[in-house]
Amino acid sequence: MNQTTRAITDWLASAHDVPAQARREFDVGIALVPTGAKFDAIRLPAPIVHAAAGNEDPDAVAVFLAETLPGGAVIHDAYGVGVWYYALVPPGTYTDWQVPDVECLRPGTWLGVPRLNLTARPGPYWALPPRTVGSLCTADAVADLVALGQNRLRQTPTTPERTP
Repeated sequence: MNQTTRAITDWLASAHDVPAQARREFDVGIALVPTGAKFDAIRLPAPIVHAAAGNEDPDAVAVFLAETLPGGAVIHDAYGVGVWYYALVPPGTYTDWQVPDVECLRPGTWLGVPRLNLTARPGPYWALPPRTVGSLCTADAVADLVALGQNRLRQTPTTPERTP
């Protein structure tokens, strides 16, 4: 592990009450870390992110996120029925977040945070890995991404239902 990776891992682990436990969990792959101390997390429905990106391909989405949320970090959790992205934002964002249909997790919510080298499926991975200690998206940039995705979803033509 290089010095930058260690510093970022230590920063993420420091959000946990017992950072050594988070580091052990990172060794396995995913650490459960509470939101609110070092970062908050905005849970983004995948259809909104994909509509904003104009693509569902993970590589294309990663390029879009890097351009749209420069300097930030985003986790993609593709397990189960619900497919989510989690944008890491500054602590305190929860208090002022008011974007319809998109939740900022309450401080103290446990979030599965992947080890830094997990950048592809299977399981949760970094769609936009943190590049430095404190790599966070701005809440305004995330709100703009959501607005773009929601607007594109509203503009998507739907197929009329057939009547027998």
